[in-house]
Amino acid sequence: MFRFFENLVDPYTPYEETDAPPTRLWPFIRSYSQPFRRLFAVTAVTSVVVATVEIGLIAYMGRVVDLLTGSPAEVWTSHGTEFILVALFILLIRPALQFLNISLLNNAILPNYTTVYRWRAHRHVLRQSVGWFENDFAGRIANRVMQAPPAAGEVVFQAFDAITFALAYLVGAAVLLTDADPRLVLPLVIWFCLYAVLMRWTILRVGPASQAASDARSAVTGRVVDSYTNIHSVKLFAQNDTEVSYARDSIEHARQTFSREMRIFTVMDASLVALNGLLIIGVVGWAMWLWAAGTASVGVVAAATALALRLNAMTGWIMWALTTFFRNLGIVAEGMQTIAQPVTLTDSPGAKPLTLTEGRIELKGLTHHYGREAGGLENLNLTIRSGEKLGIVGRSGAGKSTLVKLLLRFYDPDGGQILIDGQDITKVSQDSLRRVIGMVQQDSSLLHRSVRENILYGNPGATEAQMLAATEKAHAHDFILDLEDPEGRRGFDAQVGERGVKLSGGQRQRVALARVILKDAPILVLDEATSALDSEVEAAIQDTLYDMMEGKTVIAIAHRLSTIAHMDRIIVIDDGRIAEQGSHEMLLAKNGLYAGFWARQSGGFIGTEAAE
Repeated sequence: MFRFFENLVDPYTPYEETDAPPTRLWPFIRSYSQPFRRLFAVTAVTSVVVATVEIGLIAYMGRVVDLLTGSPAEVWTSHGTEFILVALFILLIRPALQFLNISLLNNAILPNYTTVYRWRAHRHVLRQSVGWFENDFAGRIANRVMQAPPAAGEVVFQAFDAITFALAYLVGAAVLLTDADPRLVLPLVIWFCLYAVLMRWTILRVGPASQAASDARSAVTGRVVDSYTNIHSVKLFAQNDTEVSYARDSIEHARQTFSREMRIFTVMDASLVALNGLLIIGVVGWAMWLWAAGTASVGVVAAATALALRLNAMTGWIMWALTTFFRNLGIVAEGMQTIAQPVTLTDSPGAKPLTLTEGRIELKGLTHHYGREAGGLENLNLTIRSGEKLGIVGRSGAGKSTLVKLLLRFYDPDGGQILIDGQDITKVSQDSLRRVIGMVQQDSSLLHRSVRENILYGNPGATEAQMLAATEKAHAHDFILDLEDPEGRRGFDAQVGERGVKLSGGQRQRVALARVILKDAPILVLDEATSALDSEVEAAIQDTLYDMMEGKTVIAIAHRLSTIAHMDRIIVIDDGRIAEQGSHEMLLAKNGLYAGFWARQSGGFIGTEAAE
């Protein structure tokens, strides 16, 4: 039975992705609610029916009080069948209606709506560019993706569980009192007007206060996760106290924003108690005055009293539901600062997969400054022939990594273009571009998964034999077999920890090499690929790297000049431009920047602070 309700909506149903989601709150929520439109309508109807039944029971209790003024025998003879039918309704029909309403809310809407929201938000965030992620805390991004969906689900829940029910209940109460005596509606109307004023005062304040509190909580998460992610640096520099102080500032700000939010609820609760006293005295007192005047029956007084007490109990719940509703809207609005940001680095309309024929790369007038006036690359022109092995050197900040990021289209250039086999990379799909490029970075972080899953990331369709062959070539097979994680998983099934922290730097690098070997992409980018390896392992892996390079177009960035001395051509980048190019011997003979680097290097590393 539960499965029936749980399967009324498929949270993973296909939908049309958009690069620019709505940036206003209600259109944003409406876009996520499309799969639930019919379900919302049915749930609203059931909420109204449930509220009507509750009002009907109170009205009927008043009728029972009036009927009981006669003798028991007469009452039972005249109304016994009616009482039995009402009892059966209360025992059977009313629970069934309640079950339907609750099941629609708890089993059909709430789990699936939260899942739809989180699933689509995560998909949207993953489509953002590398630069977008570099401009924010990973912890804060994750917190918003995780925090906003349950808040949105709570908004929907309160809309049907409380707001729809409450509106139907208030209308029903007014009808009931009008039917008993129209004058009884007057205190209800006065109370409702004052209640609406208090509600408006609360809502206007709780939304912004909740958004501020939610933003403060996200900031705390961002700072705390930043400390945990960089725990090695924290311990290495003995900066525990600094991190505690850094977190304390944001924690204290979160406390203050939350305190301001709670003040609103305190004022609301205190005012509500006074208003409800007015409601009880007004409705019950007025009913008793009408009874004393002989214009209302005892049943009317009983029904009015039951209604007033029921409203007294409900108003706190309704007000809390409303404030929860708007409070969660504030959390959703805060989450939208991440989830609703447009994807700016997108495939061009009608982008086709890259067709690689030779692996020839052309950089024409390539310029990129990361939004600044200087730094990056400036009007760089370069052609890398098919199968050519190109080494790139230069001081830190000269533009080497920028060139690689642009080649992978992590950013779009400010000017110029990059062509692969004559195809502008901004006109082909990003996935097809990155599939033909294998890259080993200086700091190869791994996924917090098993060794096997990390290696197969390079080629998920590879066989076990192909994977093992890749680890052998990367000289990683032996140490992998000796791995064991805290849960007892061994070898290729052992978990490597967040970013691969359970492995040494050299072990991470060899796993990363195995991953790229398994990918076997026709274009190979090496960014300090052996920097984390000791000399003995590096010497062994150099042969593997040369084997990997065979038949591929290669771009190798290195500070250790010995690793690129045998490249077909070496370019020296300085201040975003190509300052020198040629073979190792040619550049030494020029006695320029490269020769200076070579002369000053210690252990084969460039002196990055070399004088001009």
